[in-house]
Amino acid sequence: MGIIFSGMFALGLVLLTKIETDIHLLHILFGNVLGITTEDMVEAGLIAAIASLVMLIKRRDLLLYCFDPAHAAALGLPVKWLHFGLLVFLAVTIVSALKAAGIILVIAMLIAPGAIGFLLSRSFDRMLAIAVGVSVISCLAGTILSYHMDSATAPLIVVIQSAIFIFVLAISQLKQGRAKADVIAA
Repeated sequence: MGIIFSGMFALGLVLLTKIETDIHLLHILFGNVLGITTEDMVEAGLIAAIASLVMLIKRRDLLLYCFDPAHAAALGLPVKWLHFGLLVFLAVTIVSALKAAGIILVIAMLIAPGAIGFLLSRSFDRMLAIAVGVSVISCLAGTILSYHMDSATAPLIVVIQSAIFIFVLAISQLKQGRAKADVIAA
């Protein structure tokens, strides 16, 4: 995925320099929340609704496939369909978010909430709920702060998510350190 992402990104930059366009390079890299049209919002909302519905319906199959594909295949699940379906939904989700967040920041917006949820919970359902909550809160806070600070919205959202991640990581490391100290002391 990293090689394809980097290669297609490089190809896009080459095409951008060779084709006359009014698209600004910074908008491609970091997004332009203020430049989103109503059609873009409807498109992103439809993609989010369809992806969420499919993920909810196929949640158990996808969970099993992601953590134990051999077991999923042994149970007769369509492993190839799950694999490519998951990749297609990921790609479509990334493309729908590119206009708002940009090609660089959309990756951070995909990874940070899940990482925060993983640090705070060992239950998959709880991790998903935490990730969605962190996403919504950081997007709202980033949008409000960017308005008051006269700053770019998407980078500020990622800064907030990064700060939350660092805070949660520090707390989890402290808890692990204390637990190890308690085991050694016992």
